[in-house]
Amino acid sequence: KHFAQRVAVLNQGKLMEVGSTKQVFNHPTDPYTKSLVNSEPVRNLAPVMPLAPVLLKTENLSVSYPGTESAAWFKKPPRHQVLRKVGFELKQGQTIGVIGESGSGKTTLGMAVLGLLGDSAAQITGEVDVLGHDWQALKPVERRAMRSSLQVIFQDPFGSLSPRMNVMQIISEGLDIHFPNLSADERESRVLDILREVGIDRSALTRYPHEFSGGQRQRIAIARALILKPQILVLDEPTSALDVSIQKQVLALLTELQKKYNLAYLMISHDLAVIRAMSHEIMVLKQGRVVEFGDTETLIKHPRQTYTKELFTAAELT
Repeated sequence: KHFAQRVAVLNQGKLMEVGSTKQVFNHPTDPYTKSLVNSEPVRNLAPVMPLAPVLLKTENLSVSYPGTESAAWFKKPPRHQVLRKVGFELKQGQTIGVIGESGSGKTTLGMAVLGLLGDSAAQITGEVDVLGHDWQALKPVERRAMRSSLQVIFQDPFGSLSPRMNVMQIISEGLDIHFPNLSADERESRVLDILREVGIDRSALTRYPHEFSGGQRQRIAIARALILKPQILVLDEPTSALDVSIQKQVLALLTELQKKYNLAYLMISHDLAVIRAMSHEIMVLKQGRVVEFGDTETLIKHPRQTYTKELFTAAELT
């Protein structure tokens, strides 16, 4: 839209429409083109209840890695600070959108919240509180028991789903760990129930990830997370690998699931239109610091920081 003089629209190898950029975007004639043009995500959030409990909280959360810069003799190089004293509260039924340029610390924040940085060279300070428990202070066996309450959906469903496992194995894997006493029939029943929730037919049970489209794979990834009945989901660019029409469908599914189960989402994305549609509040990160935080529409219409204004202007949200 911003760089092309003319646009051609393809669908399953067929040329559906071709014309000037302005003509195709403003006056599309083909139904498929219209569906693409009108595929911007729609905001349809339920309000957060005033007394909703806080499910996830961080205070002064900082993450650093060993530095690579040269240092004076007998001195270690300064550590590279990725997150700097990040604090927020995520309530039941709420979505907080995390935005910022590449390298701002968004994904590191998600991994720190999930407790997935402990075996790396990262040094973590500050507090991560999950369902009233200090995540950092928990013993490994205690943290493992709580992982069913805190799940993640990654950016690339093809990369996050094992190609050696069929859908039944992928989705039931968590049940084997957290609910080992379930019978085979009970396990299959739960898998079928959650597949229906995400719009996947039972015939998918014996099929493998490569047999599905990108949108279907992401629905399977959502089912894998939801089968453990979590209260918190970290969504790390959950639709960036999908085309715009499928993206809209997956976001609508996530919204409906949030309403039904009162889920809390920490949503990380470069796509500010997605963040606007999905988030109650927005956190803006720059070089690991929270430079702005507030209600989504208020922040978009009245950003205080120049950095935030530049992000929204680039995304044509202002």
